[in-house]
Amino acid sequence: MPIIDSQVHAYEANTPKRPWHSVPNWPPHVTGDEMVAAMDKVGVDGAIFISAFSLYQYDASYAVEVQRAHPDRMAIVKPVDPDDPKVADVIADWKKTPGAVGVRIFLRDENPRPPTDPGFDRILKAAVQNDLPVNFLCWGKLDEGARLIDRHPNARFIIDHLGILQPRLPPAPPQPWADLPKVLELARRSNVVIKVSGACTLSKEPYPFPDIWDPLARIFDAWGFERCLWGTDWTRASAVVNYEQAVKPFLETKRLSDSERAMLMGGACAKAYGWSPRKG
Repeated sequence: MPIIDSQVHAYEANTPKRPWHSVPNWPPHVTGDEMVAAMDKVGVDGAIFISAFSLYQYDASYAVEVQRAHPDRMAIVKPVDPDDPKVADVIADWKKTPGAVGVRIFLRDENPRPPTDPGFDRILKAAVQNDLPVNFLCWGKLDEGARLIDRHPNARFIIDHLGILQPRLPPAPPQPWADLPKVLELARRSNVVIKVSGACTLSKEPYPFPDIWDPLARIFDAWGFERCLWGTDWTRASAVVNYEQAVKPFLETKRLSDSERAMLMGGACAKAYGWSPRKG
């Protein structure tokens, strides 16, 4: 079974050619080539490259360039704009893009909107028509997220980052798993899978972050390994853990059987996105 990272962000340096919308606390650049080199170093076969909204907003042109350069290693996901009246056409065009496997939406404080927003309805209807899963960032807003999911039972949702708000800087918050009951309740919806991405950033202990496994075990029990997609969320998590530190705890833990590890670290992702890497 290939190892697939369900969420990475690659990007160029901030230049007038492709300026950043904002400047997060990320490395000055992690290009597609650099991302693939980091994957090679720790034995990750492929990744779902999520175009970085904080840097590029709804412009996924860099993700398209990287996928073209690494078609056997990267599939790509594009954020789409609920305020765009032609967003259905955007999604239909994206479906035709080589390597495109999904779109992404947000419920977040930075651009608040209710789960009944008609822009979400346009996006989710178009995603169903084009058979694309919808990556859904709703950390800190799981109640609203559940309402949106329940409005669209025919859409396929992929919950980003365990549905749990994660830090951009250490240390972990005082109660990092406070929303775990809501995450477990969300599992009863059959049209949803969840990314086990960025989990190491929630640890209060140093590498290899042993305190993440008890709460993760509850998530695995509720969701099933076939609905859990391991990922690093690198480079968003780079100030907390480096890439190797985000990969090796899952490769080396004794808390997973070989079959569980294979499903968590690749099988579930390949199923959710309908894509697998080819590393030759």
